[in-house]
Amino acid sequence: QVQLVESGGGLVQAGGSLRLSCTASGRTFGIGVMAWLRQAPGKEREFVAAISPSGASTYYVESTKGRFTISRDNANNTVNLQMNSLKPEDTAVYYCAAGRASTIPTYHGRPYEYWGRGTQVTVSS
Repeated sequence: QVQLVESGGGLVQAGGSLRLSCTASGRTFGIGVMAWLRQAPGKEREFVAAISPSGASTYYVESTKGRFTISRDNANNTVNLQMNSLKPEDTAVYYCAAGRASTIPTYHGRPYEYWGRGTQVTVSS
């Protein structure tokens, strides 16, 4: 099994920045795609960003392009999400996710195998 633990959430004013981190532990050998998803109150969980095993490929939901950056450190089994120019509509619980597949499109419409418990991000106007 793989355990994922997120950190870095909090309260920030609109226009501010936050950096989320997620550390994987357990059977981390062979972890492939890692991603961030979010769920706002009363809404369905939505994809935010994903990164390939090598870090060479990334994919973002349109609403975060140019503002969010996903990165990973395989030596330390971490994935990060740098969030800049935050907006009130970015308020949500952010979840770290990971899977064994090596290509991002594998998870279009397919759930990731491993999930963190989430970290709250609140952006005030």
